[in-house]
Amino acid sequence: MSGAGAILAIDQGTTGTKAIAWRGGVLREVGRRAHRQLRPRPGHVEHDPMELLGHVRELLEAAGPVDLLGLANQGETVVAWDEATGRPLHNALVWQDERTAGEVARLRAAGVEALTLARAGLPLDPYFSATKLRWLLDNAEGARELLRLGRLRLGTSDAFFLRHLAGAGATDPSTASRTSLMDIRRLRWDAELCAAFGVPVECLPEIKPTTGPFGVAPGGARIVASVVDQQAALFGHGCEAPGDIKITFGTGAFALALSPGVPEAGGADGLLPTCAWRLGDAPARHALDGGILAAGAALEWLGEAGLVQGHAQLDGFEGPSALERGIAFVPALAGLGCPHWDRAARGCWLGLDLATGPAELRRAVLEGIAMRAAELVGAMRARLGSVSRVAVDGGLVRSAFFRGFLADALGQAVEVAASPDMTALGTLHLCLAAIGSSERPGAGERSRVEPRAPLPPGLHARYARAVALSRAWGRSG
Repeated sequence: MSGAGAILAIDQGTTGTKAIAWRGGVLREVGRRAHRQLRPRPGHVEHDPMELLGHVRELLEAAGPVDLLGLANQGETVVAWDEATGRPLHNALVWQDERTAGEVARLRAAGVEALTLARAGLPLDPYFSATKLRWLLDNAEGARELLRLGRLRLGTSDAFFLRHLAGAGATDPSTASRTSLMDIRRLRWDAELCAAFGVPVECLPEIKPTTGPFGVAPGGARIVASVVDQQAALFGHGCEAPGDIKITFGTGAFALALSPGVPEAGGADGLLPTCAWRLGDAPARHALDGGILAAGAALEWLGEAGLVQGHAQLDGFEGPSALERGIAFVPALAGLGCPHWDRAARGCWLGLDLATGPAELRRAVLEGIAMRAAELVGAMRARLGSVSRVAVDGGLVRSAFFRGFLADALGQAVEVAASPDMTALGTLHLCLAAIGSSERPGAGERSRVEPRAPLPPGLHARYARAVALSRAWGRSG
């Protein structure tokens, strides 16, 4: 094990926390914990940060003695806390939260988006952390007084966890690149960006390389990796060359494509530059980023509506596709992310008639998610010139129908990960990279799904019209 000893990787995600351990050449799952999704009002999504931290601690204890620890985090989810006590001042604001839409509109009207695109590489959107951090400063109980006392800390969830596990909050460039406050080229907090959003730079955590070190956890494990979940999955897929793409179909669906340098921001394709990782003192790797805000969340919504009662109902479809039959679904349940960046858009089915049944509705949802993924990959292909491989993971790829339709929509083979937990596996691999090891346990053989027949251009055009109608509906009335 190249002197690594036992390694634990914890993936603290949007709907739960999971952990895997590698000990004595054996990879095993340590456990999983689900946490509450708090929605105090429409558009607000929160987590209890102490509940999340409790699950991280439980899994660390359940793993037994480990030598190295890596943590993956949700990305744009933010916390405010008292540095002296570690006490959170408010529930965490989750990346899905839209409460700062009004502030985003004000900043856009003031011309701030030109600055965020030039420095951070990001458009103005409630998805990113900066406006949520400012909301916590303005609204979390005691935040202003703690700022006056020099005890207020604001950061993404990784920094909060590290404050409690290792005694000092910190973040890494992959996470900081999701805040709108970090200079994407210099990999440091930007004073002008912080001033534009009204976030005191002195309250933000130190930015360290993705492979740390980040301190020592209870029990003596050295924390050697901290990373955004999507970038962890990119690393876990073994994506190394420009044009390598991974798409994780989780709560949302997030595509990353490694790029030869720092991608330009603000293009008509809506793709964003992001930091993939920085390994020690080596130069950072960057990627093009594109996100669909509702993927697995759309299926959860279907379940809550009583239209799907199990995974088996996501397979076994026969005959022409729903889209060929004129039925389309746009998964804009939380607005549209890349390449449109239109949070006013709303989810919709189109083309229903009296003969449309639940099976057609389910099929249309799966196809709609795949078609949105095809939009992202098409934009990345146009930007990079070619796409060498498309690797996929996440709960949705358990559906053979979805995998096949996705390959058809892309007009390109997709590589399906052997492991269902690519974020945790990528975090484990980053721990090994931190100690100079090239071992990649658990990677396994990937299955390859070839397109049966690429979708005709007319169906892509039909879906583009559906997307346009979802955007128009969001602005109507």
